[in-house]
Amino acid sequence: MNYTKIDQYISDHLSDSLAELARLCAQPSISAQGVGIAECAQLVGAMLAARGFKVEIVPTNGHPIVYAEAEGASDKTLLFYNHYDVQPPEPLELWTTPAFEPTIREGKMYARGVSDDKGHFQSRLAALDAFKAVTGSYPCRIKFVVEGEEETSSASLPGFVYQNAEKLRADACVWEFGSVDHENRPVQYLGLRGICYVELTVETADYDAHSGLAGSIFPNAGWRLVWALNTLKDSGERILIPGFYEDVKPPSARDLELLAALPDDAPDLLTRYGLKRGFLKGMMGGPEFQREAVFVPTCTICGLTSGYQEKGAKTVLPAKASAKVDFRLVPDQDPEDIARKLRKHLDAQGFEDVRIDVLGTEHASRTDPDDPFVQMAIRTARDVYQKEVIVAPMVGGSGPTYPFAKALHVPIVTVGCGYPGARVHAPDENIVISLFELGIKHTAHLLGEFAQG
Repeated sequence: MNYTKIDQYISDHLSDSLAELARLCAQPSISAQGVGIAECAQLVGAMLAARGFKVEIVPTNGHPIVYAEAEGASDKTLLFYNHYDVQPPEPLELWTTPAFEPTIREGKMYARGVSDDKGHFQSRLAALDAFKAVTGSYPCRIKFVVEGEEETSSASLPGFVYQNAEKLRADACVWEFGSVDHENRPVQYLGLRGICYVELTVETADYDAHSGLAGSIFPNAGWRLVWALNTLKDSGERILIPGFYEDVKPPSARDLELLAALPDDAPDLLTRYGLKRGFLKGMMGGPEFQREAVFVPTCTICGLTSGYQEKGAKTVLPAKASAKVDFRLVPDQDPEDIARKLRKHLDAQGFEDVRIDVLGTEHASRTDPDDPFVQMAIRTARDVYQKEVIVAPMVGGSGPTYPFAKALHVPIVTVGCGYPGARVHAPDENIVISLFELGIKHTAHLLGEFAQG
């Protein structure tokens, strides 16, 4: 298929796509705080309805899911998964321009959610617009699932997918994101790690006490929590929860082959993040570094709170302490099983008083690198970007791919407009406009090849 006219339409209407993206990003949709969620779900539904999609705003026990479908020239069905919720914008003072006032400067658009995930959603709409304008119809049947809880571990999504498996039936799925590496080479990610995200809380008294009065005779919630955390992992990064590693599925020979072919991004990561002490375990890069980054489970303290933390001194003995901890999991670890093992471990260590609140769980999920749809996504990326494609068998992050793979049995690929400097989850989140345009074109090319294949 000749994509010249479609590519030209995308370029000619890029400013329209950016304007619509700006309107979407201007609508707050912070799932962790429940801010703007209903309004954003309605906006997403309206954007799809304006393009002829039959839209449902599906209520859940959490935030609503937007489901939409439209017919196309082919009976084949492509499912797009996206999310409309975003991370909290704080700390607000570190934004150059306000988080929900989209701004273009120096070839980039800045806003909370512009990369994660509203820019990717908009890029798919723009690709569909181009196809319909040039050919008169969408190339195939299209379905969208756009949820509002991805940033809080997608609690409502698995039930929705399992309960609506027949409605969601598709031949393939395009996941929420896609990106290039630090040299603008497109990357195809074929798997996501799982996660068990918990909050650990200790309360030793009804309220804080004077540290002089209580320091020698009252239990200290801060120390109590630190001692409990210290039982989870040793200084060599080995997780100490009994049975934690027993279900870990090692990477296959094909996985190791793909890892060995990955470019060494260790120097870029060192520079980009300003790592003062280098990488863990003395790693310097190479295949073992790549394996460690995605095929080894983790235990990470994401937040730690106790006592007085404002400016100046306040001599208190804290009555309460809490920590947010995530365990990134690999195939075939079960996040619910990990939560049970964590409880058993803390009890055995004498920390029965440490409360565990499970904030989110997801299984790891994989797609076969040799699936024809994967190869199609790689081939079309090569055509659009005019560069060789990097194929990553797993990515370190997590997402709700597992119910889609298990209930729908679809291959899942990544296509989009991300790049390493996007600052997702951080102040000054952004997209590069030229990469946004390429992401739209890649989506359009993949649509065309999929419909014909």
